[in-house]
Amino acid sequence: MTLHITGDAAADELLTDDPLALLIGMLLDQQVAMEVAFAGPLKIRERTGAMDAAALAGYDPDALVEAFRESPAVHRYPGSMAGRVQSLCQAVAEDWDGDAAQIWTRDDPDGATVLKRLKALPGFGEQKAKIFLALLGKQYGFTGDGWREAAGAYGDEGSFRSVADIVSPESLAKVREYKREMKARKG
Repeated sequence: MTLHITGDAAADELLTDDPLALLIGMLLDQQVAMEVAFAGPLKIRERTGAMDAAALAGYDPDALVEAFRESPAVHRYPGSMAGRVQSLCQAVAEDWDGDAAQIWTRDDPDGATVLKRLKALPGFGEQKAKIFLALLGKQYGFTGDGWREAAGAYGDEGSFRSVADIVSPESLAKVREYKREMKARKG
């Protein structure tokens, strides 16, 4: 399994190989292009030397903001997003033994349990948690019972609603079109 979200081989490799990086990418996926959000973990690792929950949780907050601000910025809101990443990493370090994958592997959970665990994380509301659960099920090998149902419409097979459905430049274009349509409907 290899993720193809960012168009950058090194960033996608980190997302594929490191569950914390994938979780952070999902956290950053707001008010920026998906590729920018999911390329963020690689920038964070390159600038801080860490992609480790405890290390990032304990990183000097001002220095982390500066790492987020460095050009090209990790996110368009470097201050608030650095704080959110730090809060997320603190939760992973304290509640999941520093291993983000435990959120979806500890005690062989079903989809509803993983959704509940994701929603308990800082920065993960209902929609973000469902999208991430769909990403885990569609592309990351999670097979817990009922994951599609727990992910709601994001779990639908053959849909192009979110980052969970991006496997190629063509599928990225379909997801972008779906998002444009939804935005136009909200008007």
